[in-house]
This record gives sequence, structure tokens and C-alpha cells, in this order.
Amino acid sequence: MDESKRLLDCRGLHKHFGDRAAVDGVSFHIARGETYGLLGPNGAGKTTTISMICGLLERDGGEVTVAGRAMDVNAVEAKSAIGYVPQELAIYPDLSARENLRFFGRLQRLTGPVLKERVEAVLALTGLDDRADDHVETYSGGMKRRLNIGIGLLHEPQLLVLDEPTVGVDPQSRNAILEAVDGLRREGMSILYTTHYMEEAERLCDRVGIIDEGHILAEGTRRELVALIGETDKVELIVSGPLAAAAEAVRGVDGVTGASVADGVIEVSVRGARGVLAEIISAAASAGVAVRSVEVIEPDLEAVFLHLTGKALRD
Repeated sequence: MDESKRLLDCRGLHKHFGDRAAVDGVSFHIARGETYGLLGPNGAGKTTTISMICGLLERDGGEVTVAGRAMDVNAVEAKSAIGYVPQELAIYPDLSARENLRFFGRLQRLTGPVLKERVEAVLALTGLDDRADDHVETYSGGMKRRLNIGIGLLHEPQLLVLDEPTVGVDPQSRNAILEAVDGLRREGMSILYTTHYMEEAERLCDRVGIIDEGHILAEGTRRELVALIGETDKVELIVSGPLAAAAEAVRGVDGVTGASVADGVIEVSVRGARGVLAEIISAAASAGVAVRSVEVIEPDLEAVFLHLTGKALRD
């Protein structure tokens, strides 16, 4: 990628705590308008990595630039380009949402009409405008999380950093948070999103870096990561009629690497299933079977993670 299009560039990050290497040579970049997911289990090094990226933690080695500016713990201008939303809630429960936003806005050098405008915009964006003057201690966990995100957006950062923003919230609140993040993504904001939930990364992220034990094991789009481990799509055809003949016919379709029969189901292994699905169904039908249902099963990031680490994501 042309380096001028990179909003964030981190190279060779290292951090030790005693004898333990929490982060060991992590490198990746985020383009303007891109959502990048840092995916790994608890203790993988995600939070330590983003703490160095945001200039909150001194690194032992490596380089970070944000919006063309070098980042370190004293880099005020570089930090102003980032909206950091920590995993732990950073809000005052005995203040209202509006009061919290005003307070943090002033810390971000917002004043007067600009501050008022940004507070109202963030309240609307996070869906808290109808509860804006209630004390935060009366909020649900999901509402507190949304306020936490809103504080990170007040100064209109170029890069929003979200450290596991859905931890500990109920499914309805979690979906509301994901919809809010997806809206920001579609509006073109650059986002660094850390999570240990596969489905969140698949839903939100343009590219994903898989991190474990302080190392980036692989990165790319979902398709690139799946291709990296050589996984193929699966198509399951529930049919009636001469199954063996239909399976043989399906094997002749371009991209199909295998077709097996069991219990009235033809299971097909194929590269790029959705692009040749019509041909697979047509080939089966031409052999004299009636196709009753079709299911396409595409490899996911869970399969990639298991392949690369030998363990489930939440281990």
C-alpha cells in the first residue's frame, strides 16, 4: 500500500513485563477509512499493543506513526488524532451523560458552541439523547458502553480505537454497539477494533490480524486468511433420486474438489461456492435427482484461528 494512504503505521512493537514478552515484534497498518480487527484470546497482547499505539504505554522497541506524526507518551499532536475507548469504563457514574461529555470535551480542548454542538451530536449518535440528563449510575451496561464510545468520538478523531467494546453486555446492547460501530465504518472513519469474538470481526472488519502470545500470526481479509490455510467451501445438497450419479456429475463442475454421499445428502467441496452454485445444482439435476434444499457453508475465522494456534479463540 502507498504509505501516504496509511493513517496508522506500527512497526516492530516490543513490550516486556519482567521476563515475559507481552508484545514481540508486532507490525501492521491501517489505511484511511479502513476497519482493522485485532483478533485474539484474552492475554494475547491486544490491549498492550493498543496502549503503545495510543501513547499510553512506553514501548521497549518499534515505531508508531499516526496521521504522519510519530507517537510516544509525550506526543500531544499525534494523540489528538486518536479517539481511544478503553475496555474498562472511563466515565463518572454520579454525573449525567451530558455532564460526562462536557467534562471530557473540555479535556479535549473543546469549548463554547463547538462543545455544545459535539455533545448533542454524540448523544444522538449513541442513542442516549432521551436519557442525557439522567445519572449514569442508572444506566444499563450497554448504555454505559455507548457513552464510553461517545466520549472517544467527541473531538472527531481520525482513528477510533475500540478495545473489546462489547465485553460484559447483554445481546441487545451488544447489537446496538455493533450497529453504531458499523455506521461509523460506513461513514469512512478509520477504526482499530480489538475483540475475541469471531462474529464481530467478520461483521465489521475489512482486514483482520490474528494475534496470539504477542505475535501477529497472520493478517488479511477474511478470504485471504481462509485461502492461506487452503480451506474450501462446502455445499450440502439434500436430494432424492440417484445420489451416486448426481455426485459424479457434480464432480465435473469447475472448482469442485470433491463430492461425497451420505444419508440422502451430497456434500460438495468447492472453491468459491457462490460463484458456481447454479452449475452445481444444474449438474445434480441433470443426473436425475430432485434438489430439495441447498446449504452453503463457508470457512470462517474460527477455522483459521484453530489452524494457526491449535486452540479455540476463547481458550
